[in-house]
Amino acid sequence: MQLKTSAHKQERAVATRSELIRAARTVFARDGFESARIEDIAAIAGKTRGAFYANFKDKEDVFFAIYEENIVLDQGKISAALAAATSLEERVDALAGYLAELLDDRQRVLLNIEFKMYVIRRPHKRKRLSQLYSEMKVRCAMTEINDLFPELVGAELDKRRRLTMEVGAVMDGLALNAMFSPENLSVEQRKRYLRIVAREAMRAVVET
Repeated sequence: MQLKTSAHKQERAVATRSELIRAARTVFARDGFESARIEDIAAIAGKTRGAFYANFKDKEDVFFAIYEENIVLDQGKISAALAAATSLEERVDALAGYLAELLDDRQRVLLNIEFKMYVIRRPHKRKRLSQLYSEMKVRCAMTEINDLFPELVGAELDKRRRLTMEVGAVMDGLALNAMFSPENLSVEQRKRYLRIVAREAMRAVVET
């Protein structure tokens, strides 16, 4: 009986965390990261402030939980396409195509841009948060990157980090301009730019 009760509590705790993350996505995209209130996140999730703080230290903490969740989802979706590719060129093309599709996820794009603007406005936090952001990208991707991109086996961590940041920088630029002027930046154009930067970044890691 006690085991059932404990298992039920764990399930409820996982469900509560998931509901808070989902609510935070909505509030961050709607109000902006800086203006978002923890009270609103808790209210949309149907939880209390206490429930929020039982799961997260602050807004920054829940953002990184969102980001990590996104990476896990990405890996699941792109793995099959990359595994079916037989060459580096095909793998880069598959990756570029998926990243181009992600740019159509308005909520996700806004979350990423809003958080970076929040960090930029706080110089005293910038170094710590930008470094944490970079390290999380590498750590989350590391679980499958050797299998999906065997060309990167043995590559130094700094080189992998540089690759992800280079591709991420182009993603940010394309995302911002696609929202600002969608009629001037088609999906195919976005994919072409992403293919170019992914190919060049990968080559730089492999050849140096």
